[in-house]
Amino acid sequence: MCPLPQQPSQTAKLPRAVLSYEVPSKGNLQSDSILNSIFAFPPNRDTLGGTSYFIVRNEGNILIDCPALNQTYQDFLRSHGGVRWLFLTHRGAIGKTAEIQQAMGCEVLIQEQEAYLLPGLTVTTFAQEFTLTSTAKLIWTPGHSPGSSCLYYSDFGGVLFSGRHLVPNQQGEPMPLRTAKTFHWPRQIQSLQSLLKSFTPETLHYICPGANTGFLRGERVIDNAYQRLASLDLPALLL
Repeated sequence: MCPLPQQPSQTAKLPRAVLSYEVPSKGNLQSDSILNSIFAFPPNRDTLGGTSYFIVRNEGNILIDCPALNQTYQDFLRSHGGVRWLFLTHRGAIGKTAEIQQAMGCEVLIQEQEAYLLPGLTVTTFAQEFTLTSTAKLIWTPGHSPGSSCLYYSDFGGVLFSGRHLVPNQQGEPMPLRTAKTFHWPRQIQSLQSLLKSFTPETLHYICPGANTGFLRGERVIDNAYQRLASLDLPALLL
C-alpha cells in the first residue's frame, strides 16, 4: 500500500475547543469520566476555506467535513479516539475524503444526491433525515447545493453544524448567503423555514458554521442561534 500524501504540517495550528464539558461517570469500568467536546479545525484550502468540526464523545466520534490532511491533524484525531463517522455537509466539503477514510477507517455519510461525487468509496446515504445516534441526526437542507445538509447535536442545549447552508455575515449574524454557486435560492430559504419549525429557543442554542468563521471575530460559535434566525426577514431575502 502506498503511503498517504502529507501536506506540510510544520505551521499547522491545532484545532481549538469550541464547546466542552466532562462529568464523572457512574458504573463505567472503561473510563472515569464522560467526555463531550467539540473542536474546530482551521479553515481548509482544499474546501475553499471551509471549517471542519470534530465531536468527541464516548459513544463514537464524529468528524464534520474534511479538515486539511496532514500528520498534525491525523495525530490529533487519533489521540482523541479516532473517527467513527465522517459527515459531509455538501459537495464543496468533500476535500480529501478518500484519504481520510483510508487513514481513519471511518464511515462516510452524505445526502444521496451528492454521493455520486465519491465514486469507489463505501458511503452511507440518506434522503430527508438520518438518525445517527441518540444525540445526533442529519437533516437535508437543500439550496446551497442539491444535497446540502446539517447535523443537529442535542447536547449543549442544541448545536447545528450548518455547513454553508447558514454562515455568518460581516456582522457575525447567521444567514443564508446567496452566491454565484448557489443551487436554488428559494429552496434554501424554505430549508431555513423548516429548521425554524423543527426547533425552539430551548432546543437550538448554537450554530457552528462551515465557512466565514473569521467574521465571528474570535467568538467560537454563534450563540442565541434560534432567536437570531427567527429575527431574519425571510421575504426580504427572497427579493
